[in-house]
Amino acid sequence: QVKFTPLELRELSHMKDVDIVLYPEDFEFDEASDDAIRSNNQIKTMVNTLTNWLVEEHAEAEEPSSRRLHLHFLHSPVEIYDDGGSGQAAGIKFERMELDGTGNVKGTGEIVDYPVQAVYRAVGYHGSPLDELEYDAKRGVVPNEGGRVLDAGGNPVPGIYATGWIKRGPVGLIGHTKGDALETIGFLLEDRLTLPPAQNPDPQAIIDLLQERGIEFTTWEGWIKLDSHEAALGAAWSEGEPGTDGTADVVRERIKVVPREEMIKISRN
Repeated sequence: QVKFTPLELRELSHMKDVDIVLYPEDFEFDEASDDAIRSNNQIKTMVNTLTNWLVEEHAEAEEPSSRRLHLHFLHSPVEIYDDGGSGQAAGIKFERMELDGTGNVKGTGEIVDYPVQAVYRAVGYHGSPLDELEYDAKRGVVPNEGGRVLDAGGNPVPGIYATGWIKRGPVGLIGHTKGDALETIGFLLEDRLTLPPAQNPDPQAIIDLLQERGIEFTTWEGWIKLDSHEAALGAAWSEGEPGTDGTADVVRERIKVVPREEMIKISRN
């Protein structure tokens, strides 16, 4: 069920001075998993790559690298904790999972604890429904055909288009979504002569309409303000975290502003 591709996985082995560490108990598959491996060439390639690494890892040991990358599967995060109120991540607890015979997993009750210095989340994406548009809750997408949004009867909705993950689901990287965007824009251009003309083609009319409806928005100039603000936050954080030699032990290019309301406030200030 991992979402990386065989190419991305193979690129890990090209990292210099890094050992990849795997665990045999993570590769004890149930019948449903074996069926998935047999029926999907991409899954089969990734499993073969990982199990080959596992065999190589337990073969005659070579000179160890200075860094190690541990890949843990069948782990469900339970708690991220700090070292006593500092706000700095100190560890993360997981519940060990096991396959239930259907290809899904269930908890074992076993808790494992790893000390950490930083935590990055990549927990996936699921699209949200939009008012007055059809929505496929299972796939998390707006029903469409090549980017043309469809109504309940499967007919294109004039002037409404989709691209990115709301179009195809959370699969693929930037290269895939670029191709999706090209496809969608191609249909938009193909349809342009049949679409109703704008009542007011002046670009300022869009700004006026947003303001009339009370919608908070930003502009390119506002984005530049937000970009500068995030970079300044990163610089201030780096200066405040000196290492043993008096310089920044960790340098952050920026600190992202996440809440939409705060992003709008900064960009419009």
